[in-house]
Amino acid sequence: MVCILTFLTFREYSGQSAIYIFFTVVLNFFLFFGFRKNRIFFDTFLGIFFWLGYWLKFSFRIAFTWGYFVDPVGNFDKSGISFDHALLVTTFGVLAFIASSIVRQRWWFSYSCEKSGKGLIGLLEFYKNHRKAIWLNFLLLVIFISGSNAFLGIYQRGTVPRTILPMGLGGVYTWLLLFGLSSASALMLEFEMRLKKGNSFVVVALSIVESFFSNVSLLSRAMVINLSAMGWGYIKALEVKKMAVSWKFKSAATVLFLALFLSSVSFVNKLRHFRFRDKVVATQISKSIKPIKVIEPAQTNFKENIKSAVHNLKIFNIHSNLIIDRWVGIEGVMAVISYPKRGWDLWAKAWEEKYHNFGTSFYDREISKPPHLSADLSNLHKIFLPGILAFFYYPGSFLFLFFGLFIVGLLGAGVEFFAFKLSNGNLILTSLISQVVTYRFTHFGYVPARSYLLFGTIFLNIVIIYIANKLLLKFYRLDESSRELPSKLIKV
Repeated sequence: MVCILTFLTFREYSGQSAIYIFFTVVLNFFLFFGFRKNRIFFDTFLGIFFWLGYWLKFSFRIAFTWGYFVDPVGNFDKSGISFDHALLVTTFGVLAFIASSIVRQRWWFSYSCEKSGKGLIGLLEFYKNHRKAIWLNFLLLVIFISGSNAFLGIYQRGTVPRTILPMGLGGVYTWLLLFGLSSASALMLEFEMRLKKGNSFVVVALSIVESFFSNVSLLSRAMVINLSAMGWGYIKALEVKKMAVSWKFKSAATVLFLALFLSSVSFVNKLRHFRFRDKVVATQISKSIKPIKVIEPAQTNFKENIKSAVHNLKIFNIHSNLIIDRWVGIEGVMAVISYPKRGWDLWAKAWEEKYHNFGTSFYDREISKPPHLSADLSNLHKIFLPGILAFFYYPGSFLFLFFGLFIVGLLGAGVEFFAFKLSNGNLILTSLISQVVTYRFTHFGYVPARSYLLFGTIFLNIVIIYIANKLLLKFYRLDESSRELPSKLIKV
């Protein structure tokens, strides 16, 4: 597939062919680099998000839609020189992440050098003594949080909050819906494996149901994101513990996931259509889309017929946003490289951006210039994002871009290392936390100074688990070190 799409894009690309080939080699290498022996979860998720948002989106749009991109690209002129500039910026940014991963592996840590025992004994003991009660109360909590959020509109994607809770309770809702409840699922999945219980499918089902309710409540179609991270961590944990699951278990989990995922997409689409319907926005967007010329078969060659057929597929017209354009990436770079006022002033102004729960963003107002700027956004929160790669090119310096993203790569690895250590080697929870960080980096650019809130919440999330375990150790009068199995090296 990669070779075919590369060939089709190569024929349509208007810039220097060598630059597109360089871009293709580096981005695809970055994807496979995230699955090497000494990778960490951060490497894997970043490689996937960047491959989807930069290489796949760019290649698909050049090969099949004549360079038309759904997200705004500012003043980008679609010239060969501009395309070359955008691809070089992207490639140098990705090389910075590759370099930071190599440094992390060589001089810091990798899972092949880490030891795993049986930590969180206090929480495990509590879970073992109250398993069914915990399952029931977890399900009730999920229903209560997601249901009350849907009814009150405390935190939902793209909307103005309809209810402001006192004493920071709105922040608690946000934490629980984004990854707090999923963290509880990760702990239960880990404990089930360690208890070697035959009915662990109950917890797998609870995890999938939690993600379904949370994402519908958030008006988000990203149910697959958290679940994929937890699933990947679950697979790695099974490998470390040398455990296997039956094909019936895998089949049942897959069917349940697909059924609820497709249902969540359908429900959220209908809810968002009802909540976000705005004739002004729709009119402005329709005006911004250039009509596609209808190509008669007798007037075209085989290649053009194929491109026209692909463009007119129903799944392309209706659901391409979820398949190709869902991922933040290349459009941000295209918009930034075409902005005439790149420099340190732009970088400083971006960091001064203030949060508002309605309207749009600094990036949209100054750089991307989307159609919705002329619409009434008093009851909407509609923004596009540049992504961290484009954001670090605001000053217009390749050197700053490289070293800035190199540090960002080490920061992401550091958060994962912290999560792994304080969770006593819980790979499912570590994978979830690393995905949250990676998702934030790939969707970076709106109110960047408030990033401390996410990292602070992650820190508190892990510390709460750590402190709860210590308290339960004292309650049950347990010595954590005495309950550990002989440690062994992790191979993930």
